[in-house]
Amino acid sequence: MNYKVKNYPMQLNVRHKKRISEVISLIFILLFVYAAVSKLLDFENFQAQLGQSPILSPFAGWIVWLIPVLEVAASILLFLPKYRTLGLISALSLMVMFSVYIFIILHFGSFVPCSCGGILEKMNWRQHFIFNLFFVLLAAAAFAMNYSLGSSNRKKSKSKTFFIAAAATALSSIAVIVLFTYSENEMQYENPFIRRYPKHPVSLEKSLDLVYNSFYFAGYTNNRIYLGNYTNPLHIISLDTILEDRRDEKIKFSRRNIPFRMIRIMVQGSDFYLADGSVPCIFKGKVSDWQIRDELEGIRKFNLAVPITENLIAVRSTRGSEAYHILGVVRFGDSIRTVYNRELLKKQPDGIFGTDGILMGSEKNKQIVYLHYYKNQFLTADKNAEKIGEGKTIDTITKAQIKVAHLKGGREQKMSSTPLVVNDLAAVCGDVLFVKSKIQGRFEKKKLWQQASIIDVYNYRKNKYIMSFAIYEIGNEKLDSFYVTPHHLFAIQGTQLTVYKFDEILLKEINSSDI
Repeated sequence: MNYKVKNYPMQLNVRHKKRISEVISLIFILLFVYAAVSKLLDFENFQAQLGQSPILSPFAGWIVWLIPVLEVAASILLFLPKYRTLGLISALSLMVMFSVYIFIILHFGSFVPCSCGGILEKMNWRQHFIFNLFFVLLAAAAFAMNYSLGSSNRKKSKSKTFFIAAAATALSSIAVIVLFTYSENEMQYENPFIRRYPKHPVSLEKSLDLVYNSFYFAGYTNNRIYLGNYTNPLHIISLDTILEDRRDEKIKFSRRNIPFRMIRIMVQGSDFYLADGSVPCIFKGKVSDWQIRDELEGIRKFNLAVPITENLIAVRSTRGSEAYHILGVVRFGDSIRTVYNRELLKKQPDGIFGTDGILMGSEKNKQIVYLHYYKNQFLTADKNAEKIGEGKTIDTITKAQIKVAHLKGGREQKMSSTPLVVNDLAAVCGDVLFVKSKIQGRFEKKKLWQQASIIDVYNYRKNKYIMSFAIYEIGNEKLDSFYVTPHHLFAIQGTQLTVYKFDEILLKEINSSDI
């Protein structure tokens, strides 16, 4: 009788431990099976989510399979009584990994992506973190109970349980930290063509109907954006950053009979420039009265020009009969001096088309930035047209895919088929390069590309990819051109002028370049 009374509480305790362990195992089985099945049923979306992860992006190709496999494997181990202890330590490890992953995203990640799918889609990341911590504690408690059932030495069992649980937690945490460290370097400097889309880096502030679709961006100064008009070349519109204060100006230009083909206005600081590369001169005036005052003569014909500073303009010309582009600078003051560097753009087998691109200037750095249309390359040069560096956009098109026909005995070149455009539009603000890409990245949905234009953001001085964002259609009109300032992106979409405000994540990148 005494024997039975003495051991009865112990037997009850063991039975309760076993029952609690079984219930917790069942909960984890339901959780993991549901999570694995929901991932596999919506596999494309799950893959896209991993592709946007600040930690798992470079590994999305194999992790997309590994996670459901691990969840199913842990469920099988939990279901079999013989392997339940191993299943519980596996569950603990998985939940620790998920928890550390969220913690890094919230506190150290470059951005916070969208939420997970399934039931957890209703949670934000902090709620999800608390949810995971609860299950970490649940797994640890169940593992301790289940492990003690198979041990006769209670004291030794406790210390060994603690050691195994601590080791599993430490190793799981280290694994995620290593992935994060490697991922940041891989995504920014060795990108495997995976874009990162932070949540709402730009937000639409206002849109204005310009009525006509012949406007282009002429420049930005004193918190006003300036628009030129191809069909009315001496007409200038300026607006404030909220598109409310509009001013229409008329450039006063008395010269006549100049064989202009396509006049373009450029605004830089307090000055404006009137140029048409087919005429070997540039006209200059002040935005205060829009009066042409100076004529900068003695300039070689050019096809692109962009002001860098008050007395410096970057230009691109075509080199005579050899028909390839060259870059240079026009420096003016008491006298005008033009300097070309024929080595900046290497002569290509496909002639003039192989070096075609977008000419930009950084006023802050007094540098030229040149982005190729048909391959994933850009270069930078200083105010003397000397090469500073070069970089790559994140797509994989290293060589221009162009077919050229040579006509009139080789004196004329023409594209014999539609080329693959890689970089369509671009703008520079300080150290930051914004590129409208034409190439769909890995794990991206076609629907996104059908509805929006994708802008990739780089620090061109560090050759570092930062992020991407989408500019969605307005009235079925996609992005025609855009201009970037330290706080806004201005876009022309059809006849609509739209201003987008940069969110904190993008402002941080721009401001870090000390604009």
